[in-house]
Amino acid sequence: MSVRALDSSEKRTLAILGLPTAALALAITVVSTYVPVVAEGFLDSSIVIGALIAIEGVLALWLPLVVGRWSDRLRTPLGGRLPFLLAATPFAAVSLALMGFAGALAPMAIAVSVFYVAYFVAYEPYRALYPDLLPDDIAARAQSTQAVWRGAGTGVALVGGGLLIAWGDAAPFVAGAILFAGAMALFAASAVPRTRTDGGPPAPESDGLLEEAGTIGAVLRGHPALRAFLAANALWEASLGALKTFVFLYVAVGLDYSREATAGIIGGVALLVLPAAVVSGWLADRHGRARVMSWALPFYGVGLLVPAFTQHVAILVPVMLVIGFGGGLVMTLPYALLQPLMPPGHHGLLTGFYSLSRGIGTALGPLLAGIAIEVLDDPFASTRGYAAMWLVCGATVLASVPAMTQLRRLAGARIDRR
Repeated sequence: MSVRALDSSEKRTLAILGLPTAALALAITVVSTYVPVVAEGFLDSSIVIGALIAIEGVLALWLPLVVGRWSDRLRTPLGGRLPFLLAATPFAAVSLALMGFAGALAPMAIAVSVFYVAYFVAYEPYRALYPDLLPDDIAARAQSTQAVWRGAGTGVALVGGGLLIAWGDAAPFVAGAILFAGAMALFAASAVPRTRTDGGPPAPESDGLLEEAGTIGAVLRGHPALRAFLAANALWEASLGALKTFVFLYVAVGLDYSREATAGIIGGVALLVLPAAVVSGWLADRHGRARVMSWALPFYGVGLLVPAFTQHVAILVPVMLVIGFGGGLVMTLPYALLQPLMPPGHHGLLTGFYSLSRGIGTALGPLLAGIAIEVLDDPFASTRGYAAMWLVCGATVLASVPAMTQLRRLAGARIDRR
């Protein structure tokens, strides 16, 4: 089936919308990848390290619901979304920079917590701009474009951060803060985020978190497809959360590579995300989002299990191709799966729901991986236990297959509409 071409205004909107994606991806990758590396210097427990990164998931269980819904209601000369980005950016940038100077658990936990709060205050209203500004028939391509930006930000953080941290623990955090603040300032200076288009009438006033939770609960009760999405996306994010938290330590400590070499290895795999994001968006628009995701998940899940049992390069190279493509797919399509299910006027709320599902995964993934590393230290002694993280990464993706099958059965016609 033919896919319509994007017009010039849609292309421009997509290009500008990508700036915060790259900035946010860079910043959060610096946190999730290099906080564990720095924290290993003053912590001897992978569980505690996983708990530091799991702060993101704990906050995501409630904060996105409040901020997303609030941005649905807010009306200002700058629009309903941009004020949140402007307020959050300085807090995120400063806390990110300070992480490099935290030499103990307490200051690191405070800096990480402040960063994640600011991240969600900025991210939820920003993410809601996609359904605000773009028609549903290009949602998959919009998400693939966003995934390219996300892959670019992630790649810069992995490669650049890995090289910088070899110079000093503070370097990737300070550099990340500067790049983050600059990209967000460029986005705020454009006209795009000032739009008042929000996909429907203003959401009604609410009394707080309990009412927001009640609203999302009512939406879930009335939409079994959303419940299936919640389970599937939580499992995808658990896999990504485990991977991001411990992959640098797996290569640098478990496989005994230098930090510079580790940056190159991880960066090379991360570069696979960019073409995967483009190809997966094109495939999803042509063959259907749910169909493409259902096809790919089993291969991705099995591929993630392989590094737990072998470190032979001849085996790992083709497996990493599968992992890179699967990672690009899981970073690209979930929000595009959700977007057709959003009731009008609830884009901010359902964007908060999306981050709620992510939060469940990002809380569980690092913790489960940390537990696996400590408990299975003896069976995986050749990598100091770090290869055990791949068991969590692969098992969570494979566990999502039944939920994805149910989602496709319940809402495949809407999600795969082209």
